[in-house]
Amino acid sequence: MKIRKTLASLAAMATVVSLAACAAPEKKADTTTETGVEAATATSVDDFGGMDALVKAAENEGKLNVIALPPDWANYGEMIKEFESTYDIDISSAQPDGASQDEINAANDLAGTNRAPDVFDLGQSVALANTDMFAPYQVDTWDSIPEQFKDPDGAWVNDYGGYMSIGYDSAVVPEVTSVMDLMKPEYKGKVALNGDPTQAGAAFSGVMMTAIATGGSADDIAPGVDFFGQLKKAGNFLTVDPDSTTIEQGTTPVVIDWDYLGAAAAANVDTWKTVVPEEAVVAGYYFQAINADAPHPAAARLWQEFLYSDKGQNLWLAGGARPVRGDAMAEDGTIDAALWDALPEVTGEPVIPTNEQTETAGAYLAKNWSKAIR
Repeated sequence: MKIRKTLASLAAMATVVSLAACAAPEKKADTTTETGVEAATATSVDDFGGMDALVKAAENEGKLNVIALPPDWANYGEMIKEFESTYDIDISSAQPDGASQDEINAANDLAGTNRAPDVFDLGQSVALANTDMFAPYQVDTWDSIPEQFKDPDGAWVNDYGGYMSIGYDSAVVPEVTSVMDLMKPEYKGKVALNGDPTQAGAAFSGVMMTAIATGGSADDIAPGVDFFGQLKKAGNFLTVDPDSTTIEQGTTPVVIDWDYLGAAAAANVDTWKTVVPEEAVVAGYYFQAINADAPHPAAARLWQEFLYSDKGQNLWLAGGARPVRGDAMAEDGTIDAALWDALPEVTGEPVIPTNEQTETAGAYLAKNWSKAIR
């Protein structure tokens, strides 16, 4: 899954970095728009002279580099296929099992080459720590994206989201009704968190969920860190990154993850159930951004236009995620109504940490997470 950091992904990254160090730098595409604006500095489709001109510039580049986008993550597999079939552009998908921080590391390690990521899809904490790497751009549907879900200058924009949940195999463990259930002996050696919360968005939000459930708040993530420390001491916490294979094999019968990701990973397990704890309803969106050093700047901007089009938003919805333009599309009748209505109901007051709360929590995790679970 996107926010795992496995030994395999680390090894793959080491290989990429080694090759980058040995190979001579590659020249990036020199794309000037029909209006005379460099594609790398274009802030809207108007800078290209319209959508047709943007498509032409992107297809002249012919490539798009994405990173850390597993095919089963929010329907990205279908998203990539649709983009490639719509435009004469080949997508190179690197490190599909990478974490958000891996995306930033790759951009830094491969800067100046044609292999650098063109675009990012990041968890909140990693995104906000690296905004100086983003190129501002406002998609054509910008006005239908709520103000609170986008940077006013277009440096980043939220794309899709959901609710933090606990998924479990009901044939293996008892019913989960609250976060504190996970401390019970019945869950010994069975609870997994999707990733490292200092690097991965879902894991970060999982710790935030447990913090709120155990007396903390969006301003105080410390109780969540303590919870996982106690869970580890009790022998209930697995330091295994869950995915569809570990779920199907029964290695990770309890998984803390976003609701749409957990459901997708357990699609082949008929006894899998997902619960959003009423005492800690944590909602969140991922952050989409363009790499300021994108080797294919026009294709990067066309990708953004595709993602935030009605078609792109409905593709995310088909993966069980809540697209950021969902409410606006529901109002104007462009949403897939059947999929929209089928989203699970959530009881409780949602908590969406602010950018400041996320930065504070991220700093605390960086100092205390590894000590808590050692």
